[in-house]
Amino acid sequence: MIRTAAAALALSLLASSALAQAPIDPQRLSEITRTLASDAFEGRAPGTPGEEKTVDYLVRAFKALGLEPAGDKGRFTQDVPLVRFQMKDGGRFAFDLKGQARPLERNRDIAASTQRPVDQVTIDKAPLVFVGYGVTAPERGWDDFKGVDLKGKIAVFLINDPDFEAQAGEPVAGKFGGQAATYYARWTYKYEEAARRGALGALIVHEAPGAGYGWSTVIASNGEGFDIVRADPAKEKVLLQGWLSGEASRELFAAAGQDFEALKTAARRADFQPVALEGASFSASYGVEHAQIVSRNVIGKITGAKRPAESVMFAAHWDAYGVGAPDAQGRTVRPGALDDAIGVAGTVEIARAFKAGPPPERTLVFAAWTAEERGLLGSEYYGVHPTTPLETMVANLTMDVLQPNGAARDVVLIGAGQNGLEDMLATAAAAQGRTVTPDAHPERALFYRADHFSLARRGVPVLLLMGLGGGADLVNGGREAGDRWVSGYTADCYHKTCDAWSADWDLTGAAQDVALFYEMGKVLANGRDWPNWKDGSEFRPLRDASAAQRR
Repeated sequence: MIRTAAAALALSLLASSALAQAPIDPQRLSEITRTLASDAFEGRAPGTPGEEKTVDYLVRAFKALGLEPAGDKGRFTQDVPLVRFQMKDGGRFAFDLKGQARPLERNRDIAASTQRPVDQVTIDKAPLVFVGYGVTAPERGWDDFKGVDLKGKIAVFLINDPDFEAQAGEPVAGKFGGQAATYYARWTYKYEEAARRGALGALIVHEAPGAGYGWSTVIASNGEGFDIVRADPAKEKVLLQGWLSGEASRELFAAAGQDFEALKTAARRADFQPVALEGASFSASYGVEHAQIVSRNVIGKITGAKRPAESVMFAAHWDAYGVGAPDAQGRTVRPGALDDAIGVAGTVEIARAFKAGPPPERTLVFAAWTAEERGLLGSEYYGVHPTTPLETMVANLTMDVLQPNGAARDVVLIGAGQNGLEDMLATAAAAQGRTVTPDAHPERALFYRADHFSLARRGVPVLLLMGLGGGADLVNGGREAGDRWVSGYTADCYHKTCDAWSADWDLTGAAQDVALFYEMGKVLANGRDWPNWKDGSEFRPLRDASAAQRR
């Protein structure tokens, strides 16, 4: 039971018939965000008392709005079985560099974890092999591995795609989309590929431009990890996965007699061959606490009056990073106000707006996912165990970080060029007197880093609103002010204690963005169209395979 004044105010706003009308209200967005980001919710980490409070709040909010349950067994919740891993303190990591031990300090030189349910990880002087970008892409004529044997070895990767730093005229330029990252750019893909090839472990060289975030984001989990429950974890997960700092990486390559920058250049060629880092090995020893937990997605719906089997989904993730080490001010709660309490607030607000109007022809689904910060796990579990058929899901519209700096002349689109929903977004934006601006930082691979991706990889057309894709053209301050906010938030507050609600926010622009999804939702929910992926999208074949189920 939540007893804070903020929670009571937010729930009263949700249930108030006097306020239950569109358009989206910045004040309601603010109050819901303030509640979820308050210390009472303890940073909303899965498997903690903060989850219990969060789920309780959201279920009561959905009930107050008059939504129907859309989880498991007639409930508003869907159980999501997870395994939680936590590295114990006192672990040791080291390189052996030509007989000389080079200790690696956790969270300074290395960030490592395991996603196998083992009590102890012990690696003794395992050989290291540099595999470039670690990409196998037959459709692009690319294979970084060339049949190298990785069994019992540590694979060392570069982050991002082989053409990320390509110069004009290089054969690889544009082969992987240039600055627009593909899934091959993601750390998740690299760990998966290492496991498929039997590697003992996988380490990625951290470079902020290619990763899209600084070292502070890499170490934010502090050795904690989550995964869905797997039948054979040893087959699907390496024993150790993690990142090396740029400084530690360069020291490793130099000690092995290799020029790091020269190897990066070589890795941009299709004839690249893996390089054994001679005279260097890696050792690790640390304990692991692991336990199965059941976290929960929260899902409600408005059943369609004419075509209930067809659906439109609005979604955000409720989880954040919980409680961590004290910051300079002694704060320990990482409240996740913009990432992503405000997205949840937007989802709730859209539900409120629809309940105030006539019943839609298609079903509307409203989802708040768990464990996004742990690898999109709540939405991934839903993708495997949907409570609404994905083949007849018209679209998934996801909100993850909305800017708090006032009205904007545009809306930033993540993953431009993917599907027909983008054309609808442009139409809705024009009705507000706004334009659409493509993601200014496609190299950050934001399209693959939010929960909509779990639905996209199963063919559902998706659209993501995320304020980290580049600064909006703000009415007060223009693009410069928008970019300044993105840079400051990413560097200083992303996944940290200062991602907190503020009375100084101006959520006019956030409300504009949420209203775009509301207006798009009205068209989708009361129409007969089926938006599709554009030609050339890797998701088009997935959607086309189920075309017969959409009439």
